[in-house]
This record gives sequence, C-alpha cells and structure tokens, in this order.
Amino acid sequence: MEVRDLYDENKKVTGKTFIKGEQVPKGYFYLIVIIVIENDQGEFLIQKRVARKGGKWALTGGHPKAGETSLEGIIEEVKEELGIDVSKDKLTLFKEITNNDQYFDLYYLKKNIDINDIVIQEEEVDGVMWASNDKVNNMFQVGEFHEGHYKILQEYLKYRNQK
Repeated sequence: MEVRDLYDENKKVTGKTFIKGEQVPKGYFYLIVIIVIENDQGEFLIQKRVARKGGKWALTGGHPKAGETSLEGIIEEVKEELGIDVSKDKLTLFKEITNNDQYFDLYYLKKNIDINDIVIQEEEVDGVMWASNDKVNNMFQVGEFHEGHYKILQEYLKYRNQK
C-alpha cells in the first residue's frame, strides 16, 4: 500500500494523504516526478516498463511517498528502478506542469552511466538502453514509446535549446 501526499491548488502539502489506486479527492492534487537522463553523446536513458505497466519504453519516474519532497522522490525512484545513486546537487528541475489533479516535476541529469552498472527493479522495469532522440522519435512513431513521456522529452529538448 503506497501512501501519497495531497497538495492544494498552490502546490503546498496539505497534511492529508491518499492511497495509490484511490480516487483523488476533489480540489486536491498529487505529485509525479520524472527525470530525463542524458549522457555526453546526447543519448537518453530509457527504460522498458513491465507488461502490467503498459510494456512501453519511457523515462524514469514515479510518485514520491508521503513525507518525501519532489527532489527526494526522484532520487528514490532512480535508486529503486535503476539501482543508481544520484546527488541532489546534480539534478535540475527544468519544468513544472499542472494537469487535472496532478503536478508534474520534471528533472534533468547529465550523467554517463554504464548500462552494466544498472540494477533494474524487475517488478517495474524490463530493460534499459541509451537512445538518441531520433531513435526515441522512431519508437514513438511505431507505438513503442509512452506518449506522455515522449511529450516530456520534447519539453526537455525545448528547455535545452533555450539554454
């Protein structure tokens, strides 16, 4: 049973919680964190979700547990799903999005990670790979890449190109 914090319309923690799978009470929001990990070759670390989670390729992310901040949540998700430790001072929050009853905090990390060092969380992830933007575009066109995460990658590319 995963307990998550509920946020108000100003993205402030309310002190109230809900359990994963329950309906979010009207007027409240919950938080989703997603990270774009890019290596020095301009490739993105993507992961294949297990079949019960749609089986598509996507970015790494999830939901902070009750009591975790956004930053703590994304660090924990990377550790859980990929077995990789990341330092908070290396992460950049590049965009915040509100959609219906969800807040999305989108992070970026520049890091060269050896695929052989990754220890996947088998309950959530079927595999990982580095992929160029062209490869991700092709995967999306043939329905292999998660649509929402594809849009997030496009947001990141806009952010990167404005820097």
